[in-house]
Amino acid sequence: MTPRVYLRTFGCRANQYDSEAVRALVESSGGVVVDSVEQATVAVFNSCAVTAAAESELRRSIRHAARANANIESVVMGCAAARDTGVIMALPSVAHVIPGADMPAIAAALGVLTRTASPSHQSGTRALLRVQDGCDEHCTFCATTLARGANRSRSISELVHEATALAERHPEIVLTGIHIGTYGTDVGTTLGALVERLVREVPVVRFRLSSLEATEVDERLLELFDEPSRLAPHLHAPLQSGSDRVLKRMGRHWYSAASYTRAVQRIVEHRPVFALGADVIAGFPGETPDDHRATRALIEELPFTYLHVFPYSLRPGTAAERLPGHIPAGLVRQRAAELRIVADAKHQAHAARRAGDVADVIVVRGDVREGLTEDYLEVRLHGSPLPRGHRVAARLSVVDGHLVATPLSPNPVLTSCESRNA
Repeated sequence: MTPRVYLRTFGCRANQYDSEAVRALVESSGGVVVDSVEQATVAVFNSCAVTAAAESELRRSIRHAARANANIESVVMGCAAARDTGVIMALPSVAHVIPGADMPAIAAALGVLTRTASPSHQSGTRALLRVQDGCDEHCTFCATTLARGANRSRSISELVHEATALAERHPEIVLTGIHIGTYGTDVGTTLGALVERLVREVPVVRFRLSSLEATEVDERLLELFDEPSRLAPHLHAPLQSGSDRVLKRMGRHWYSAASYTRAVQRIVEHRPVFALGADVIAGFPGETPDDHRATRALIEELPFTYLHVFPYSLRPGTAAERLPGHIPAGLVRQRAAELRIVADAKHQAHAARRAGDVADVIVVRGDVREGLTEDYLEVRLHGSPLPRGHRVAARLSVVDGHLVATPLSPNPVLTSCESRNA
């Protein structure tokens, strides 16, 4: 029987890429991906192990699927599946727990043929391209290395081929992975060399880097940021803490607050438009009030345009579980809320500074006129509706507290995936 698959993804862009591969697997075999568990014969849950909240939401979603559809069979893949001790397998409707993104095993569980080719298009406006998997570091708070294994890079030729196909249908391609800064260390190349090839051999499309350590931006990447129409002026550089003492407890041995600052300043200086984001963990075990103040001070000092602030979440099996000085949950939430207030103020200030500028906007949702600028600002589009996937030059303004993009005339369209596929 042809499967009708409900697909739910938790976690990072690497997981989202894996889910797109599952979608392609299903559709290439004649199956259908449906919008609700009530319509499905099989539910595939692509799990995340980064936080306790993500695993809790996974369990709730599986239980909901079983209640909503008594005949459904569930398949759980991803990072939480790789660390399952039997808890996930014991949940109602779960028939298969598959570590990571083992496509042959997933195909067998779904009863479809294994697909070896990468998908030529994805469901989102912006495509994802996973350049590597795994991580060789051992941050004390992280369960991802335990689930994903060591760094494994894909070949440049394979990635160029996949990006060329994706560029036919997507105006932007986001390079993703678990630790993309280590791309190529196992195959004798670098991330800078990869991006240089992509920019040279895959025309028109805009590339964007996902999370990348600030200290891992090499000279090649630095020069490519000078071509903002090809490589988005945007870096999400994990910080985690502004205290050197806490960074050491986290196992983040390759940088200090001072070296992070120097790396960021080197990247952002002389670039009038640049988006800088970071991950920050509040309330890590042993974090003192002085450590917290150091983190806040560094966030205030550096030119961040947004932050992802996470209250520390204990992950069983990680080294941080055994560290002394675990902080009460209420205080952890309080510190996280304080950092978010600072982050929100910096984001609003960046958006206000951009008012009056011309931006490179991709229409991500044509029905409600939403777009995304090169520096990662969400905007409302003014004027005649444009289809999803159009890329336009637009003037930014602030209207009723919202950032609005008005396409320039008479010819606002920079690129259109729709026209390239006509």
